[in-house]
Amino acid sequence: MKASLPTIIAGPILRHTCANELVLWLASKSNMNIEARLFDEQQDSVLLDKAEHSQRTFCVGKHCYIHLISISGDAILNPDKLYFYDLVDMSADESESQEKSLLSELSEILYKNCALPNFRLKKQIRNLAQGSCRKPHFDGKDALVRLDTLVEQELAALQCDKNNDNDLQHRPDMMLMTGDQVYVDDVAGPMLHAIHQVIELLGLHTENFEGATVDNLEDLIEHPDGYYQREQLLPAIDGNDKLEKAFFSAKRKPVFTSVNAKNHLIALSEMLAMYLLCWSPVLWRHVSLEKKNLAQKHADIYHKESKLIQQFVDTLGQVRRALAHVPQYMIFDDHDVTDDWNLTRGWEEQVYGHKFSKRIIGNAMAAYFLCQGCGNPKEKMSEMFRRFDEVFSSSIVDANTKQLCAVKHEDLIEFIFDFDQWHYQLDTSPPIHVLDTRTQRWRSESSLNKPSGLMDWEALCELQQSIIGKESVIMVSAAPVYGVKFIEMVQKIFTIFGGALTVDAENWMAHRGTASVMLNIFRHIKTPPNFIILSGDVHYSFVYDVKLRFRRNSPKITQFTSSGIHNEFPAPLLRWFDNLNRWFYGHNSPLNWLTKRRNMSVRQRQPEGKKGKLVNQCNIGLLSLNEDASEVDCRLLCSDGRDIHFKKTKASK
Repeated sequence: MKASLPTIIAGPILRHTCANELVLWLASKSNMNIEARLFDEQQDSVLLDKAEHSQRTFCVGKHCYIHLISISGDAILNPDKLYFYDLVDMSADESESQEKSLLSELSEILYKNCALPNFRLKKQIRNLAQGSCRKPHFDGKDALVRLDTLVEQELAALQCDKNNDNDLQHRPDMMLMTGDQVYVDDVAGPMLHAIHQVIELLGLHTENFEGATVDNLEDLIEHPDGYYQREQLLPAIDGNDKLEKAFFSAKRKPVFTSVNAKNHLIALSEMLAMYLLCWSPVLWRHVSLEKKNLAQKHADIYHKESKLIQQFVDTLGQVRRALAHVPQYMIFDDHDVTDDWNLTRGWEEQVYGHKFSKRIIGNAMAAYFLCQGCGNPKEKMSEMFRRFDEVFSSSIVDANTKQLCAVKHEDLIEFIFDFDQWHYQLDTSPPIHVLDTRTQRWRSESSLNKPSGLMDWEALCELQQSIIGKESVIMVSAAPVYGVKFIEMVQKIFTIFGGALTVDAENWMAHRGTASVMLNIFRHIKTPPNFIILSGDVHYSFVYDVKLRFRRNSPKITQFTSSGIHNEFPAPLLRWFDNLNRWFYGHNSPLNWLTKRRNMSVRQRQPEGKKGKLVNQCNIGLLSLNEDASEVDCRLLCSDGRDIHFKKTKASK
C-alpha cells in the first residue's frame, strides 16, 4: 500500500509571497532534498543566480515528511506578473540528465493548458479573499471550491486573449484564513476512523501520556471509548467535572444549541493526520470509511456522517488545486485547538493544571505550527523553528522508532505556551496586520468565570504603535470587533450568571479593558483614515460601516465578517436574532447609548436579495479596494454558486 502512495501526499500549498521570497508547504511520503524553480509567463526559466534556496523538513512519521520550501533574494519577484513554479527532487540519481520535476506530472493540481502551477505577486491589494470555519462533516458544500473557480476562469480568459492581461478579472491577490481551518475538537466518527488508518499507513509517531486512563496512542486507538465517548478517557483529578464540562463534553447551550465534541483529537499524530485529510484528497484513496465493531447506538450517526464526509472528499481535488495557486495566510482560532480555548481564567487554570489536558492543547498548537503557522512570515519565528528542529528534524529523528522523545516533546510544548509572536504583518498596500486573539488574553482579576479580553494591554499597545500614521490598514481579527448587539447582550446575561462558557462569550466587548483600549485606538487622532477589519468565527456574515460621532475627521471603518467556509448558524435561530437585533439595536435606537460603542455610528450594509442583514450561507468573502482603500466593496462567493453583494446605505457612503 505504501509503495502505491504518490510522492507528494498533500500540497503544494502556496504560502508567503513577496518581492523577496516565495514559500511553499507540502507533505511527502519520503525524505527528499527539494528546490523550487521559477518560470516566467512563457514558462522559460527565471534566472535566480543570487537567490537563496532553503528547505526545512520535519519528520513526523516513518513515511511522512512535512517540507517548507523557499526561495529568497533581493527583488526576485515583480508585482502583477504571472509566474509558474516547479519543485525539483535534488536527491534523484545523479546519472539522470534532467532534473526530476515533482509537479509537472501531478495533473490534478494543474489547470487546463498549464504545464505547471502558477501565481501572481500582488503588492497593491485590490481583491482579497477571506474565510474561516471549515468543518468537514457539515451538511453543505465546501465554499473553497469557489476559489478554484476564480483561478480557472482567469487562466481560461488569459489563454483566449493573451494580449489583454490587464483587462482580466484576476484571481484574488491572496486568501486569508482567519481561524478554525480544522475542527480538532469536533470530529466525525468516519473522519476519526480515517485518521487512525492514516497513522498506520504513514507510520506517524506514537507518544505516551501521563495522567490519563490510556498510556499511549496505540491504547487510545484500541480503547472501547475511543469513538463518540472520549470524554470517558479524561483523567480522574480534583475538579474533573469542571474540566470535563469546560473542555470535552457536549455542552448544552440553551440559546445557541449544542456543540458535539465527543471525538476530540488527543495525540499529535491524530491532529497531523486530520490536516493531511483536510488539505488533500490523496490519502482518502487509501482508506475506507467502513467501520467494524462499532456500538449499535453509534451506528446511525456514523452512517449519516459517512455521507457528509464523502461529500467533503468529493471536492477536495479542486480545493487542493486552488491552494496551490493563491497565496494563503493563516491564523488560529479556538477550534484549531479546542472549543473555548483560553476563554476564561478559570478555564485556563483547569486545563493547564493537568498534564494530560495540557498535552492535548500543546499537541494542537504544535500541529498548527507544522501545518499552518510555519508558512506565515517568519521574522520572529527563528527560535520556534529551532525548537521544532530539535524534535522533528530528519537528521535527528529515527523515523523507524515511531516514538517521540518524551522529554523533547514536553520541552517543546512548554516553549509553545510561552511563545507570544503568533501575530504578523504583511508589507502590502494597504498593510495587513493579523492578530493573535487567543494566547495574549487580558484575564479577569475579579472572577474566574468572566471572559478574558481577546488581547491584553501590551499587545494592544503594540498594535496601535504599528498602525499609527498609516493612510490605510487591514486588520484581521478572528472574532468581529463590532458584533451583533442582541447576541452580545444574550452572552452578557449568561456571563453575569457565570455562564460565559455556555454561550461562548467570544467578543471584543465582553471585557471592559480590552473593549476600552480597542475603541480608543479607533478614536486616536493618528489612526489610519481608512481602516478595514476582516473577521469570521460566528458562522454568519455581515458588513458594518463605522464612523465616530461628533468628529468631522472620523476614520472610515469597514468591518467585513465572512463565516463560514463550511459551516453555518442554525437558520431559524439566526432569523430571530437578526430581527430582534434590528428591532432593539437599529441605527436610531436609544438602546445604542447603553453600549460601549455609543460614541460611534454603526450602520449595517444590506445584502442584496436578502430580507435581513445577516447572511447564513457557506461562503468565502471577497474584498475589493480602490487604490487608496477609501472605497470598500464586500461580497460573498457562496458555495451554491451565488454571489451576494453588500450594498452601502446612503448615509455610509
